[in-house]
Amino acid sequence: MSDQGHPGDRRAELKQLVELTDISADCGPLADIPLSQQIPLPPPFDKLEDEPQPTPLTDAAKEKYECELDGTIAVNIPKPESKEEEERLVKSFLSGMKKLFEEENNWIFLKPLVISAEHCAKCQTCSDSCHIYEESGGAELYRPSYRSEIFRRIYHKYIKGESEWVHGEIDLNWKAVARLIELSYRCNLCRRCAQTCPIGVDNALLAREIRKVASQEMNIQVKELHEAGSVLQQKVGSSTGMNDLVLKDNMEFIDEDTEEKTGIKVETPFDVEGADILLIHNAGEIMAWPENPGAFHTLFNAAGLSWTLSSDLAAYDGINYGVWYDDVQFARTAMLHMQAAKKLGVKKIVLGECGHAHKALTVIADRILAEGLNDIPRESCMTVLLDIVRSGKIKFDKSRNDFPVTLHDPCNMTRLMGIIQPQREIIEAIVPAERFREMAPHGVENYCCGGGSGFAIMSGHNFSEWRHRFSGRRKFRQILEAFGDEEMTKENPKYVCAPCSNCKGQIRDIISHYDAWEKAGIHYGGLVELMVNAMVDAKPDFIDWEWH
Repeated sequence: MSDQGHPGDRRAELKQLVELTDISADCGPLADIPLSQQIPLPPPFDKLEDEPQPTPLTDAAKEKYECELDGTIAVNIPKPESKEEEERLVKSFLSGMKKLFEEENNWIFLKPLVISAEHCAKCQTCSDSCHIYEESGGAELYRPSYRSEIFRRIYHKYIKGESEWVHGEIDLNWKAVARLIELSYRCNLCRRCAQTCPIGVDNALLAREIRKVASQEMNIQVKELHEAGSVLQQKVGSSTGMNDLVLKDNMEFIDEDTEEKTGIKVETPFDVEGADILLIHNAGEIMAWPENPGAFHTLFNAAGLSWTLSSDLAAYDGINYGVWYDDVQFARTAMLHMQAAKKLGVKKIVLGECGHAHKALTVIADRILAEGLNDIPRESCMTVLLDIVRSGKIKFDKSRNDFPVTLHDPCNMTRLMGIIQPQREIIEAIVPAERFREMAPHGVENYCCGGGSGFAIMSGHNFSEWRHRFSGRRKFRQILEAFGDEEMTKENPKYVCAPCSNCKGQIRDIISHYDAWEKAGIHYGGLVELMVNAMVDAKPDFIDWEWH
Protein backbone atom coordinates (compact mmCIF):
# COMPACT_ATOMS: atom_id res chain seq x y z
CA MET A 1 0.00 0.00 0.00
CA SER A 2 1.25 3.50 -0.74
CA ASP A 3 2.15 5.85 2.12
CA GLN A 4 -0.76 8.03 1.06
CA GLY A 5 -3.18 5.20 1.72
CA HIS A 6 -1.78 4.20 5.14
CA PRO A 7 -4.15 5.33 7.91
CA GLY A 8 -1.86 4.80 10.89
CA ASP A 9 -0.68 8.40 11.33
CA ARG A 10 -4.22 9.79 11.07
CA ARG A 11 -6.15 7.29 13.15
CA ALA A 12 -6.28 9.42 16.30
CA GLU A 13 -7.47 12.37 14.22
CA LEU A 14 -10.18 10.45 12.40
CA LYS A 15 -11.38 8.09 15.14
CA GLN A 16 -15.11 8.23 15.80
CA LEU A 17 -15.53 7.78 19.56
CA VAL A 18 -18.36 5.28 20.08
CA GLU A 19 -18.76 3.09 23.14
CA LEU A 20 -20.20 -0.42 23.02
CA THR A 21 -23.02 0.63 25.31
CA ASP A 22 -24.05 3.37 22.86
CA ILE A 23 -25.74 0.69 20.77
CA SER A 24 -28.83 1.03 23.02
CA ALA A 25 -28.56 4.76 23.70
CA ASP A 26 -31.37 7.15 22.85
CA CYS A 27 -29.35 9.35 20.53
CA GLY A 28 -28.87 10.12 16.85
CA PRO A 29 -26.58 8.26 14.42
CA LEU A 30 -23.56 6.63 16.07
CA ALA A 31 -21.22 7.62 13.24
CA ASP A 32 -20.99 10.50 10.83
CA ILE A 33 -17.80 10.50 8.78
CA PRO A 34 -17.47 13.49 6.46
CA LEU A 35 -15.75 12.98 3.14
CA SER A 36 -13.10 15.51 4.16
CA GLN A 37 -11.83 13.06 6.81
CA GLN A 38 -11.26 10.13 4.47
CA ILE A 39 -7.83 9.11 3.24
CA PRO A 40 -7.17 10.41 -0.30
CA LEU A 41 -6.91 7.90 -3.12
CA PRO A 42 -3.85 7.65 -5.39
CA PRO A 43 -3.64 9.95 -8.45
CA PRO A 44 -5.49 10.95 -10.51
CA PHE A 45 -8.22 10.66 -7.84
CA ASP A 46 -6.24 12.16 -4.95
CA LYS A 47 -8.29 15.32 -4.41
CA LEU A 48 -11.08 14.71 -1.90
CA GLU A 49 -12.85 17.88 -2.97
CA ASP A 50 -13.31 16.41 -6.46
CA GLU A 51 -15.02 13.24 -5.25
CA PRO A 52 -18.82 12.87 -5.46
CA GLN A 53 -20.38 14.39 -2.35
CA PRO A 54 -22.47 12.10 -0.10
CA THR A 55 -26.24 12.48 -0.31
CA PRO A 56 -28.08 12.62 3.04
CA LEU A 57 -31.09 10.44 3.77
CA THR A 58 -34.42 12.01 2.94
CA ASP A 59 -36.78 13.19 5.66
CA ALA A 60 -39.30 10.60 4.44
CA ALA A 61 -36.79 7.80 4.97
CA LYS A 62 -35.90 9.07 8.44
CA GLU A 63 -39.58 9.22 9.33
CA LYS A 64 -40.38 5.70 8.15
CA TYR A 65 -37.28 3.58 8.84
CA GLU A 66 -34.85 2.94 11.65
CA CYS A 67 -31.78 4.94 10.62
CA GLU A 68 -29.87 5.82 13.80
CA LEU A 69 -26.68 3.94 12.96
CA ASP A 70 -24.54 5.88 10.50
CA GLY A 71 -26.55 7.97 8.05
CA THR A 72 -27.43 5.25 5.56
CA ILE A 73 -29.92 2.36 5.38
CA ALA A 74 -29.47 -1.15 4.06
CA VAL A 75 -32.31 -3.10 5.67
CA ASN A 76 -35.36 -0.79 5.63
CA ILE A 77 -36.53 -1.73 9.13
CA PRO A 78 -39.88 -0.01 9.73
CA LYS A 79 -40.20 1.93 12.96
CA PRO A 80 -42.47 0.05 15.40
CA GLU A 81 -45.82 1.70 16.04
CA SER A 82 -45.86 1.12 19.79
CA LYS A 83 -43.75 0.17 22.79
CA GLU A 84 -45.53 -3.17 22.84
CA GLU A 85 -44.35 -3.89 19.31
CA GLU A 86 -40.80 -2.91 20.26
CA GLU A 87 -40.89 -5.34 23.18
CA ARG A 88 -42.25 -8.11 20.96
CA LEU A 89 -39.44 -7.58 18.45
CA VAL A 90 -36.78 -7.64 21.16
CA LYS A 91 -38.20 -10.91 22.52
CA SER A 92 -38.25 -12.32 19.02
CA PHE A 93 -34.60 -11.39 18.52
CA LEU A 94 -33.63 -13.09 21.78
CA SER A 95 -35.65 -16.16 20.85
CA GLY A 96 -33.82 -16.40 17.55
CA MET A 97 -30.45 -15.81 19.17
CA LYS A 98 -31.13 -18.60 21.66
CA LYS A 99 -31.84 -20.98 18.77
CA LEU A 100 -28.45 -20.16 17.26
CA PHE A 101 -26.87 -21.96 20.21
CA GLU A 102 -29.10 -25.06 20.05
CA GLU A 103 -27.79 -28.01 18.09
CA GLU A 104 -31.21 -29.00 16.74
CA ASN A 105 -31.70 -25.50 15.32
CA ASN A 106 -28.18 -24.63 14.15
CA TRP A 107 -26.13 -27.79 13.76
CA ILE A 108 -24.68 -26.24 10.61
CA PHE A 109 -22.65 -23.47 12.21
CA LEU A 110 -22.88 -24.19 15.95
CA LYS A 111 -19.26 -25.13 16.67
CA PRO A 112 -17.57 -22.16 14.97
CA LEU A 113 -20.29 -19.89 16.39
CA VAL A 114 -19.63 -21.00 19.97
CA ILE A 115 -15.89 -20.54 19.52
CA SER A 116 -16.43 -17.03 18.18
CA ALA A 117 -18.97 -16.11 20.87
CA GLU A 118 -16.91 -17.43 23.78
CA HIS A 119 -13.48 -16.15 22.85
CA CYS A 120 -11.81 -12.89 21.87
CA ALA A 121 -8.31 -11.74 22.87
CA LYS A 122 -9.21 -8.06 22.25
CA CYS A 123 -5.99 -7.77 20.21
CA GLN A 124 -7.74 -5.91 17.34
CA THR A 125 -5.84 -7.85 14.70
CA CYS A 126 -9.21 -8.11 12.99
CA SER A 127 -9.51 -4.33 12.78
CA ASP A 128 -6.17 -3.98 11.04
CA SER A 129 -7.30 -6.50 8.43
CA CYS A 130 -10.70 -4.91 7.69
CA HIS A 131 -10.94 -2.74 4.58
CA ILE A 132 -14.09 -0.99 5.81
CA TYR A 133 -12.53 -0.03 9.14
CA GLU A 134 -9.32 1.10 7.47
CA GLU A 135 -11.02 3.17 4.78
CA SER A 136 -13.25 4.83 7.38
CA GLY A 137 -10.11 6.20 9.00
CA GLY A 138 -10.54 3.96 12.02
CA ALA A 139 -14.17 4.56 13.01
CA GLU A 140 -14.98 2.51 16.10
CA LEU A 141 -18.39 1.56 14.72
CA TYR A 142 -16.76 -0.32 11.85
CA ARG A 143 -14.32 -2.37 13.89
CA PRO A 144 -15.22 -6.03 13.30
CA SER A 145 -14.90 -6.52 17.06
CA TYR A 146 -17.38 -3.73 17.86
CA ARG A 147 -20.34 -5.62 16.41
CA SER A 148 -19.02 -8.97 17.65
CA GLU A 149 -18.47 -7.79 21.20
CA ILE A 150 -22.04 -6.50 21.40
CA PHE A 151 -23.27 -9.89 20.16
CA ARG A 152 -20.99 -11.59 22.69
CA ARG A 153 -22.24 -9.50 25.64
CA ILE A 154 -25.88 -10.10 24.73
CA TYR A 155 -25.16 -13.82 24.51
CA HIS A 156 -23.51 -13.96 27.93
CA LYS A 157 -26.08 -11.74 29.70
CA TYR A 158 -29.39 -12.67 28.09
CA ILE A 159 -28.82 -16.21 26.77
CA LYS A 160 -26.45 -17.67 29.37
CA GLY A 161 -27.50 -15.43 32.28
CA GLU A 162 -23.93 -14.62 33.29
CA SER A 163 -22.61 -11.56 35.08
CA GLU A 164 -21.90 -8.23 33.39
CA TRP A 165 -18.98 -7.87 35.82
CA VAL A 166 -17.24 -10.65 33.95
CA HIS A 167 -18.34 -10.10 30.36
CA GLY A 168 -19.10 -6.39 30.14
CA GLU A 169 -22.08 -4.09 30.35
CA ILE A 170 -24.84 -4.13 27.74
CA ASP A 171 -28.53 -3.22 27.67
CA LEU A 172 -30.89 -4.72 25.13
CA ASN A 173 -33.74 -2.63 23.80
CA TRP A 174 -35.29 -2.05 20.39
CA LYS A 175 -32.71 0.56 19.40
CA ALA A 176 -29.93 -1.92 20.11
CA VAL A 177 -31.62 -4.68 18.09
CA ALA A 178 -32.39 -2.44 15.11
CA ARG A 179 -28.88 -0.99 15.07
CA LEU A 180 -27.26 -4.42 15.43
CA ILE A 181 -29.24 -5.82 12.50
CA GLU A 182 -28.31 -2.80 10.38
CA LEU A 183 -24.69 -3.07 11.53
CA SER A 184 -24.57 -6.69 10.37
CA TYR A 185 -24.90 -5.20 6.87
CA ARG A 186 -21.75 -3.12 7.30
CA CYS A 187 -19.66 -6.25 6.82
CA ASN A 188 -18.83 -7.84 3.47
CA LEU A 189 -18.49 -11.27 5.13
CA CYS A 190 -15.14 -11.53 3.34
CA ARG A 191 -13.56 -13.30 6.35
CA ARG A 192 -10.22 -11.56 6.01
CA CYS A 193 -10.46 -10.82 9.74
CA ALA A 194 -11.15 -14.49 10.52
CA GLN A 195 -8.06 -15.49 8.56
CA THR A 196 -5.86 -13.15 10.59
CA CYS A 197 -7.38 -13.84 14.03
CA PRO A 198 -4.80 -15.71 16.15
CA ILE A 199 -7.48 -17.76 17.94
CA GLY A 200 -9.93 -18.34 15.09
CA VAL A 201 -12.73 -15.90 15.93
CA ASP A 202 -14.94 -15.44 12.87
CA ASN A 203 -16.52 -11.97 13.01
CA ALA A 204 -18.10 -12.52 9.59
CA LEU A 205 -19.93 -15.58 10.90
CA LEU A 206 -21.31 -13.56 13.81
CA ALA A 207 -22.53 -10.86 11.41
CA ARG A 208 -24.14 -13.45 9.17
CA GLU A 209 -25.86 -15.14 12.12
CA ILE A 210 -27.34 -11.79 13.20
CA ARG A 211 -28.76 -11.46 9.68
CA LYS A 212 -30.14 -14.99 10.01
CA VAL A 213 -31.94 -14.22 13.27
CA ALA A 214 -33.46 -11.14 11.66
CA SER A 215 -34.71 -13.14 8.67
CA GLN A 216 -35.73 -16.48 10.11
CA GLU A 217 -37.12 -15.28 13.44
CA MET A 218 -38.21 -11.67 12.83
CA ASN A 219 -39.05 -11.67 9.09
CA ILE A 220 -36.66 -8.75 8.54
CA GLN A 221 -34.61 -8.97 5.36
CA VAL A 222 -32.92 -6.78 2.78
CA LYS A 223 -35.43 -6.62 -0.08
CA GLU A 224 -32.78 -7.02 -2.81
CA LEU A 225 -31.63 -10.29 -1.26
CA HIS A 226 -35.00 -11.68 -0.24
CA GLU A 227 -38.07 -10.50 -2.17
CA ALA A 228 -36.16 -9.53 -5.32
CA GLY A 229 -33.56 -12.23 -4.75
CA SER A 230 -34.08 -15.72 -3.37
CA VAL A 231 -37.90 -15.57 -3.34
CA LEU A 232 -38.02 -14.45 -6.96
CA GLN A 233 -35.47 -17.06 -7.99
CA GLN A 234 -37.45 -19.88 -6.43
CA LYS A 235 -40.68 -18.63 -8.00
CA VAL A 236 -39.57 -17.63 -11.52
CA GLY A 237 -36.18 -19.31 -11.92
CA SER A 238 -33.76 -16.42 -11.52
CA SER A 239 -33.21 -13.42 -9.28
CA THR A 240 -33.05 -11.41 -12.51
CA GLY A 241 -36.70 -12.31 -13.18
CA MET A 242 -35.67 -14.34 -16.24
CA ASN A 243 -37.76 -17.47 -16.81
CA ASP A 244 -36.70 -20.43 -18.93
CA LEU A 245 -38.27 -19.07 -22.14
CA VAL A 246 -36.50 -15.73 -21.80
CA LEU A 247 -33.32 -17.62 -20.97
CA LYS A 248 -33.39 -19.57 -24.23
CA ASP A 249 -34.22 -16.45 -26.26
CA ASN A 250 -31.32 -14.61 -24.64
CA MET A 251 -28.91 -17.46 -25.23
CA GLU A 252 -29.93 -17.67 -28.89
CA PHE A 253 -29.12 -13.98 -29.25
CA ILE A 254 -25.83 -14.40 -27.35
CA ASP A 255 -24.84 -17.31 -29.61
CA GLU A 256 -25.47 -15.22 -32.71
CA ASP A 257 -23.65 -12.19 -31.35
CA THR A 258 -20.68 -14.25 -30.17
CA GLU A 259 -20.42 -16.00 -33.56
CA GLU A 260 -20.43 -12.63 -35.31
CA LYS A 261 -17.66 -11.31 -33.03
CA THR A 262 -15.45 -14.41 -33.10
CA GLY A 263 -16.19 -16.01 -36.46
CA ILE A 264 -16.70 -19.30 -34.61
CA LYS A 265 -20.09 -21.01 -34.66
CA VAL A 266 -21.62 -21.27 -31.20
CA GLU A 267 -24.60 -23.38 -30.17
CA THR A 268 -25.60 -23.58 -26.53
CA PRO A 269 -26.88 -27.05 -25.58
CA PHE A 270 -29.84 -27.26 -23.23
CA ASP A 271 -31.04 -30.19 -21.08
CA VAL A 272 -28.68 -32.79 -22.56
CA GLU A 273 -29.07 -35.96 -20.52
CA GLY A 274 -25.86 -37.76 -19.63
CA ALA A 275 -23.56 -34.83 -20.42
CA ASP A 276 -20.33 -34.74 -18.45
CA ILE A 277 -20.84 -31.18 -17.21
CA LEU A 278 -23.80 -29.10 -16.08
CA LEU A 279 -22.54 -25.53 -16.38
CA ILE A 280 -24.32 -23.08 -14.09
CA HIS A 281 -23.79 -19.36 -14.69
CA ASN A 282 -24.67 -16.45 -12.50
CA ALA A 283 -27.71 -15.28 -14.48
CA GLY A 284 -26.52 -11.71 -14.07
CA GLU A 285 -23.89 -12.54 -16.69
CA ILE A 286 -26.56 -13.49 -19.21
CA MET A 287 -28.44 -10.25 -18.63
CA ALA A 288 -25.64 -7.72 -18.02
CA TRP A 289 -22.46 -9.26 -19.46
CA PRO A 290 -23.54 -11.58 -22.31
CA GLU A 291 -19.97 -11.70 -23.59
CA ASN A 292 -19.12 -13.84 -20.54
CA PRO A 293 -21.42 -16.84 -21.22
CA GLY A 294 -20.66 -16.36 -24.92
CA ALA A 295 -16.95 -16.75 -24.16
CA PHE A 296 -17.55 -19.75 -21.90
CA HIS A 297 -19.55 -21.56 -24.55
CA THR A 298 -17.00 -20.77 -27.24
CA LEU A 299 -14.21 -22.25 -25.12
CA PHE A 300 -16.15 -25.33 -24.03
CA ASN A 301 -17.19 -26.14 -27.60
CA ALA A 302 -13.72 -25.50 -29.03
CA ALA A 303 -12.20 -27.78 -26.41
CA GLY A 304 -14.68 -30.53 -27.28
CA LEU A 305 -16.19 -30.80 -23.81
CA SER A 306 -19.44 -32.67 -23.15
CA TRP A 307 -21.60 -30.09 -21.41
CA THR A 308 -25.07 -28.62 -21.09
CA LEU A 309 -27.14 -25.90 -19.49
CA SER A 310 -30.36 -26.73 -17.66
CA SER A 311 -33.63 -24.87 -18.18
CA ASP A 312 -35.13 -26.25 -14.96
CA LEU A 313 -36.33 -23.83 -12.29
CA ALA A 314 -33.34 -21.95 -10.79
CA ALA A 315 -30.83 -24.36 -12.33
CA TYR A 316 -29.64 -21.81 -14.88
CA ASP A 317 -28.84 -19.27 -12.18
CA GLY A 318 -26.02 -20.08 -9.76
CA ILE A 319 -27.07 -17.23 -7.50
CA ASN A 320 -28.09 -18.32 -4.02
CA TYR A 321 -28.63 -15.22 -1.93
CA GLY A 322 -29.64 -17.30 1.07
CA VAL A 323 -25.95 -17.91 1.72
CA TRP A 324 -25.77 -14.32 2.95
CA TYR A 325 -28.74 -14.20 5.32
CA ASP A 326 -31.01 -17.28 5.66
CA ASP A 327 -30.31 -21.02 5.91
CA VAL A 328 -33.82 -22.04 4.85
CA GLN A 329 -33.79 -19.92 1.72
CA PHE A 330 -30.31 -21.19 0.99
CA ALA A 331 -31.34 -24.84 1.24
CA ARG A 332 -34.37 -24.37 -1.02
CA THR A 333 -32.26 -22.95 -3.84
CA ALA A 334 -29.38 -25.40 -3.39
CA MET A 335 -31.83 -28.30 -3.61
CA LEU A 336 -33.13 -26.99 -6.94
CA HIS A 337 -29.57 -26.88 -8.28
CA MET A 338 -28.74 -30.41 -7.17
CA GLN A 339 -32.07 -31.87 -8.30
CA ALA A 340 -31.58 -30.47 -11.81
CA ALA A 341 -28.15 -32.10 -12.01
CA LYS A 342 -29.55 -35.44 -10.82
CA LYS A 343 -32.39 -35.23 -13.33
CA LEU A 344 -29.94 -34.84 -16.23
CA GLY A 345 -27.55 -37.46 -14.89
CA VAL A 346 -24.46 -35.31 -15.38
CA LYS A 347 -21.11 -36.34 -13.96
CA LYS A 348 -20.44 -33.01 -12.28
CA ILE A 349 -21.58 -29.42 -11.88
CA VAL A 350 -19.18 -26.70 -13.03
CA LEU A 351 -19.75 -23.26 -11.53
CA GLY A 352 -19.20 -20.22 -13.73
CA GLU A 353 -17.49 -16.99 -12.76
CA CYS A 354 -19.38 -16.31 -9.53
CA GLY A 355 -17.61 -16.43 -6.18
CA HIS A 356 -20.63 -16.76 -3.93
CA ALA A 357 -22.06 -19.52 -6.17
CA HIS A 358 -18.79 -21.38 -5.55
CA LYS A 359 -19.19 -20.96 -1.79
CA ALA A 360 -22.89 -21.78 -1.82
CA LEU A 361 -22.94 -25.01 -3.81
CA THR A 362 -19.67 -26.43 -2.50
CA VAL A 363 -18.70 -25.43 1.03
CA ILE A 364 -22.12 -24.50 2.46
CA ALA A 365 -24.20 -27.08 0.57
CA ASP A 366 -22.06 -29.82 2.10
CA ARG A 367 -23.07 -28.55 5.55
CA ILE A 368 -26.77 -27.99 4.92
CA LEU A 369 -28.06 -30.52 2.39
CA ALA A 370 -28.98 -33.99 3.56
CA GLU A 371 -27.14 -37.09 2.41
CA GLY A 372 -28.18 -38.03 -1.12
CA LEU A 373 -28.75 -34.42 -2.17
CA ASN A 374 -25.11 -33.32 -2.15
CA ASP A 375 -23.37 -36.30 -3.75
CA ILE A 376 -22.84 -34.87 -7.24
CA PRO A 377 -19.28 -33.48 -7.59
CA ARG A 378 -19.05 -29.72 -7.97
CA GLU A 379 -16.05 -28.03 -9.53
CA SER A 380 -14.83 -24.51 -10.10
CA CYS A 381 -14.66 -23.25 -13.66
CA MET A 382 -11.11 -22.11 -12.86
CA THR A 383 -9.81 -25.68 -12.83
CA VAL A 384 -11.82 -26.64 -15.92
CA LEU A 385 -10.47 -23.62 -17.83
CA LEU A 386 -6.94 -24.48 -16.74
CA ASP A 387 -7.43 -28.03 -18.05
CA ILE A 388 -8.47 -26.52 -21.39
CA VAL A 389 -5.31 -24.40 -21.53
CA ARG A 390 -3.06 -27.32 -20.58
CA SER A 391 -4.71 -29.64 -23.10
CA GLY A 392 -3.41 -27.58 -26.01
CA LYS A 393 -6.72 -28.00 -27.85
CA ILE A 394 -7.02 -24.22 -28.17
CA LYS A 395 -4.14 -22.07 -29.38
CA PHE A 396 -3.63 -18.69 -27.77
CA ASP A 397 -1.73 -15.63 -28.94
CA LYS A 398 -0.53 -13.53 -25.98
CA SER A 399 0.08 -10.52 -28.17
CA ARG A 400 -3.67 -10.05 -28.56
CA ASN A 401 -3.79 -9.14 -24.86
CA ASP A 402 -0.99 -6.59 -25.13
CA PHE A 403 -2.34 -4.17 -22.55
CA PRO A 404 -1.97 -3.79 -18.76
CA VAL A 405 -3.89 -6.46 -16.82
CA THR A 406 -4.40 -6.89 -13.09
CA LEU A 407 -6.26 -9.70 -11.32
CA HIS A 408 -8.86 -9.38 -8.58
CA ASP A 409 -9.14 -12.46 -6.34
CA PRO A 410 -12.79 -13.10 -5.37
CA CYS A 411 -12.95 -13.77 -1.62
CA ASN A 412 -15.09 -16.89 -1.82
CA MET A 413 -12.88 -18.55 -4.44
CA THR A 414 -9.56 -17.64 -2.91
CA ARG A 415 -9.72 -17.07 0.84
CA LEU A 416 -12.51 -19.60 1.45
CA MET A 417 -11.62 -22.28 -1.10
CA GLY A 418 -7.94 -21.75 -1.85
CA ILE A 419 -8.32 -21.40 -5.63
CA ILE A 420 -5.26 -19.23 -6.29
CA GLN A 421 -3.00 -20.67 -8.99
CA PRO A 422 -5.35 -21.84 -11.79
CA GLN A 423 -6.34 -18.33 -12.84
CA ARG A 424 -2.72 -17.18 -12.68
CA GLU A 425 -1.47 -20.03 -14.83
CA ILE A 426 -4.20 -19.20 -17.35
CA ILE A 427 -3.18 -15.53 -17.38
CA GLU A 428 0.44 -16.59 -17.86
CA ALA A 429 -0.65 -18.44 -21.00
CA ILE A 430 -2.71 -15.60 -22.49
CA VAL A 431 -1.15 -12.30 -21.32
CA PRO A 432 2.43 -11.09 -21.97
CA ALA A 433 4.38 -11.39 -18.71
CA GLU A 434 5.45 -7.76 -18.74
CA ARG A 435 1.82 -6.66 -18.99
CA PHE A 436 0.52 -8.41 -15.86
CA ARG A 437 0.47 -6.54 -12.54
CA GLU A 438 -0.39 -8.32 -9.29
CA MET A 439 -2.41 -6.37 -6.79
CA ALA A 440 -0.87 -5.93 -3.37
CA PRO A 441 -1.87 -7.88 -1.40
CA HIS A 442 -3.37 -10.70 -3.45
CA GLY A 443 -4.36 -14.36 -3.21
CA VAL A 444 -5.73 -15.30 0.21
CA GLU A 445 -4.62 -11.88 1.51
CA ASN A 446 -6.73 -10.04 -1.05
CA TYR A 447 -9.20 -7.32 -0.18
CA CYS A 448 -12.88 -7.78 -0.94
CA CYS A 449 -14.22 -5.94 -3.97
CA GLY A 450 -16.55 -4.17 -1.55
CA GLY A 451 -19.67 -5.72 -3.04
CA GLY A 452 -19.59 -9.00 -1.13
CA SER A 453 -22.47 -10.39 0.98
CA GLY A 454 -25.07 -8.68 -1.21
CA PHE A 455 -23.70 -5.12 -1.20
CA ALA A 456 -23.20 -5.09 -4.97
CA ILE A 457 -26.94 -5.35 -5.61
CA MET A 458 -28.05 -3.15 -2.70
CA SER A 459 -28.71 0.41 -3.82
CA GLY A 460 -31.67 1.71 -1.83
CA HIS A 461 -31.57 5.23 -0.38
CA ASN A 462 -27.91 6.34 -0.31
CA PHE A 463 -26.42 2.93 0.47
CA SER A 464 -24.56 2.67 -2.84
CA GLU A 465 -22.69 5.86 -1.95
CA TRP A 466 -21.72 4.38 1.43
CA ARG A 467 -20.57 1.27 -0.44
CA HIS A 468 -18.28 3.27 -2.71
CA ARG A 469 -16.91 5.43 0.12
CA PHE A 470 -16.10 2.60 2.51
CA SER A 471 -16.42 -1.02 1.42
CA GLY A 472 -15.32 -0.48 -2.20
CA ARG A 473 -12.71 2.20 -1.67
CA ARG A 474 -9.86 -0.15 -0.73
CA LYS A 475 -10.36 -2.21 -3.89
CA PHE A 476 -10.35 0.92 -6.03
CA ARG A 477 -7.17 1.98 -4.20
CA GLN A 478 -5.60 -1.39 -5.03
CA ILE A 479 -6.54 -1.10 -8.69
CA LEU A 480 -5.02 2.38 -8.97
CA GLU A 481 -1.85 1.21 -7.23
CA ALA A 482 -1.56 -1.84 -9.50
CA PHE A 483 -1.63 0.46 -12.54
CA GLY A 484 0.39 3.18 -10.83
CA ASP A 485 3.26 3.07 -13.34
CA GLU A 486 0.89 3.41 -16.29
CA GLU A 487 -0.35 6.51 -18.05
CA MET A 488 -3.74 7.12 -16.51
CA THR A 489 -5.69 8.07 -19.64
CA LYS A 490 -8.45 6.52 -21.69
CA GLU A 491 -6.00 6.24 -24.59
CA ASN A 492 -4.04 3.68 -22.53
CA PRO A 493 -6.78 1.14 -21.63
CA LYS A 494 -6.20 -1.14 -18.64
CA TYR A 495 -8.07 -4.35 -17.81
CA VAL A 496 -9.19 -5.43 -14.33
CA CYS A 497 -9.79 -9.18 -14.57
CA ALA A 498 -12.50 -10.07 -12.05
CA PRO A 499 -13.65 -13.69 -12.46
CA CYS A 500 -16.81 -13.24 -10.39
CA SER A 501 -20.12 -11.73 -11.46
CA ASN A 502 -20.77 -10.08 -8.10
CA CYS A 503 -17.27 -8.57 -8.07
CA LYS A 504 -17.68 -7.34 -11.63
CA GLY A 505 -20.89 -5.57 -10.68
CA GLN A 506 -19.14 -3.84 -7.79
CA ILE A 507 -16.07 -2.89 -9.86
CA ARG A 508 -18.34 -1.62 -12.62
CA ASP A 509 -20.10 0.61 -10.09
CA ILE A 510 -16.79 1.88 -8.65
CA ILE A 511 -15.55 2.74 -12.14
CA SER A 512 -18.80 4.57 -12.83
CA HIS A 513 -18.78 6.37 -9.46
CA TYR A 514 -15.30 7.78 -10.05
CA ASP A 515 -15.67 8.06 -13.85
CA ALA A 516 -12.52 5.95 -14.02
CA TRP A 517 -12.87 4.96 -17.69
CA GLU A 518 -12.89 8.53 -18.93
CA LYS A 519 -10.32 9.75 -16.42
CA ALA A 520 -7.95 6.78 -16.27
CA GLY A 521 -8.89 4.22 -18.95
CA ILE A 522 -9.81 1.53 -16.43
CA HIS A 523 -11.95 -1.28 -17.86
CA TYR A 524 -13.06 -4.57 -16.31
CA GLY A 525 -14.26 -8.02 -17.32
CA GLY A 526 -13.95 -11.72 -16.61
CA LEU A 527 -11.22 -14.26 -17.29
CA VAL A 528 -12.96 -16.10 -20.14
CA GLU A 529 -13.24 -12.87 -22.13
CA LEU A 530 -9.45 -12.51 -21.97
CA MET A 531 -9.10 -16.12 -23.10
CA VAL A 532 -11.32 -15.70 -26.17
CA ASN A 533 -9.60 -12.39 -26.94
CA ALA A 534 -6.36 -14.38 -27.26
CA MET A 535 -7.77 -17.33 -29.27
CA VAL A 536 -5.85 -17.76 -32.50
CA ASP A 537 -8.90 -19.20 -34.29
CA ALA A 538 -11.15 -16.30 -33.26
CA LYS A 539 -11.35 -12.89 -34.83
CA PRO A 540 -9.28 -10.35 -32.86
CA ASP A 541 -10.71 -7.71 -30.53
CA PHE A 542 -13.34 -9.74 -28.70
CA ILE A 543 -13.03 -7.30 -25.80
CA ASP A 544 -15.08 -4.18 -26.46
CA TRP A 545 -13.29 -1.28 -24.79
CA GLU A 546 -15.84 1.33 -25.78
CA TRP A 547 -19.00 -0.25 -24.34
CA HIS A 548 -18.93 2.45 -21.67
